[in-house]
Amino acid sequence: MNIKISTAQFENRSGDKEYNLSVIEKLAQKASNEGSDVIVFHECSITGYTFARKLSRDQLLDIAEFIPTGESTKRLQQIAEQYKIVILAGLFEKDENNNLFKAYVCVDHTGLKAKYRKLHPFINPYLSPGNEYCVFEILGWKCGILICYDNNIIENVRATKLLGADIIFMPHVTMCTPSTRPGAGFVDPQLWKNRVDDPTSLRLEFKGMKGRDWLMKWLPARAYDNGAYIVFSNPIGMDDDQLKNGCSMIIDPFGDIIAECHSFEDSFESAVLTPEKLSQAGGYRYLKARRPELYRDILGQEHSSVQKVIWLNEEKD
Repeated sequence: MNIKISTAQFENRSGDKEYNLSVIEKLAQKASNEGSDVIVFHECSITGYTFARKLSRDQLLDIAEFIPTGESTKRLQQIAEQYKIVILAGLFEKDENNNLFKAYVCVDHTGLKAKYRKLHPFINPYLSPGNEYCVFEILGWKCGILICYDNNIIENVRATKLLGADIIFMPHVTMCTPSTRPGAGFVDPQLWKNRVDDPTSLRLEFKGMKGRDWLMKWLPARAYDNGAYIVFSNPIGMDDDQLKNGCSMIIDPFGDIIAECHSFEDSFESAVLTPEKLSQAGGYRYLKARRPELYRDILGQEHSSVQKVIWLNEEKD
């Protein structure tokens, strides 16, 4: 059956869960009123993200919560039940041993449907990586979750698809940071402050190589190669001292964008996902044509993982 999904973007406040949850509720209510079955928010949308690079272990433990017994997960369930909509949102998690994770949850009126821990966290050295993929069901659709950097390792996307996911939720806090990639860099926060008087200069930065143009180099390919729907979400505005450009979007199995946020306001865009596209798209045929006997041992050979985020490492130097 068809499913209608909304992907949202908003300007979160660092560490202000009450405010961020109020925006999540506002947008969830509006999406539900417009007939959406699901609404999707960005990485750490409940807690804020970039400010966490400055937090001590104790400070991070203070803002992190148990899942599903924490107040934020309970609040998401209340919102989901009240407005009859499935909600996906992110926060920092702690367990009974005070291990810390970057988590993302899917909640409906019954409670927690799925929890995923980011496989490649980096914003704070006290975060532990997750160790498993996540595939679950929403209204008859098999879904997966991969957070931000996880999607840059293409094996993660393929593995999630091979586990059965036809919709992959990709919550991010990304773009507009320095990199060795030509054209990358921060966007001046002053442009955001001046967005009403001069929206053009801001849009040129947001849509150029610092932002959307970079995203278009790889995100549609994740959908096309795997024959899957991709639901990308990303904040708009200031996240701590970094400006983010939104571009929350939904991409179909053909690699075509079928919904995208363009507003500077807290907003969402929606699309109806149809199952027919899953078998019509090229990725469906390519998956069937695979010959894993050729590369099973290559992909599985010993490897020491090294992860370097240039803008974060530069800041520490």
